[in-house]
Amino acid sequence: MQAIGIPAYGAPEVLALVERPRPSTEPGHVLIRVAAAAVNPTDLMLRAGELDAYMTGFPRPYTPGMDASGEVVEAGPGVTDLAPGDRVMAFVNPFTPLGGAQAEYVAVPADQAVRVPDELPLAESAGLPMNGLTAHQALSLAALPPGATIAVTGGAGALGGYAVELARYQGLRVLADAHEADRELLTRLGADCVVPRGATAEETAAAYRAAAPGGVDALIDAAVLGEAALGAVRDGGTLVTCRPYELPATRGITVHQAFVIAHPDKKAALTELAALAAKGAVTLRTAGLFPAAEAAHTHTLLHRGGVRGRLILTF
Repeated sequence: MQAIGIPAYGAPEVLALVERPRPSTEPGHVLIRVAAAAVNPTDLMLRAGELDAYMTGFPRPYTPGMDASGEVVEAGPGVTDLAPGDRVMAFVNPFTPLGGAQAEYVAVPADQAVRVPDELPLAESAGLPMNGLTAHQALSLAALPPGATIAVTGGAGALGGYAVELARYQGLRVLADAHEADRELLTRLGADCVVPRGATAEETAAAYRAAAPGGVDALIDAAVLGEAALGAVRDGGTLVTCRPYELPATRGITVHQAFVIAHPDKKAALTELAALAAKGAVTLRTAGLFPAAEAAHTHTLLHRGGVRGRLILTF
């Protein structure tokens, strides 16, 4: 089969279509003929060598990608809820010998794949699993009751947008930051208050504090404001990071990290996300569909920033 390969670390141009063995189907796994796979910031970090510590012992070329959609072609022993011919979307862990989602075939544990509802387009559904699961996990870690106030930094991005929609669905009051050009988008996604994006992280945190003078109950830091984000959170509140970074202990604020690979129940969460997308409560955020051969171009676009949705490779 063909797959996107990273034969050596470097700029986007190192990416190439390579031949890899088609994976076999183990017990408890499904083999998926991939229709599409999304590109995400982790792919850029892997390609640049920033995640080399996670790849020890795995064969090159590495294959990136954390989410895919396609059709089940084989179901391994013990799989009872999925069958050949099912349209599915799946979370894929790229930090394994088999590599990630950007390949013509992927084999994944059946508890990381769910059927795609008939109402949803198959290729665009590839953009939901990884960001959707991260947003779902972040809100679970925030653990707020209906009516509480949550801030979502970077709400116009794919991860932030899913967090805004899920928070709204859970009955939370949602604040999100954006440039003026994205105000209408954030309002449509469900933000109750759109605060102005500052020139610095400190200015953005101050804008949140102005909108919620007592501080928000929780903040999901999808835009990686870092330590400055603490200034938007009330004493005793919660901050959920979406990238690994250290924060000082201050004012009784609890800090959690959303780490999608460690999501405790991907099957249930993906099933919920698919159902919400089918009824329009969650929006498939597709910025563009590109042939797999244009993987380097998608990395350049994502690195440049300003992408309002998922960049998706088709196979």
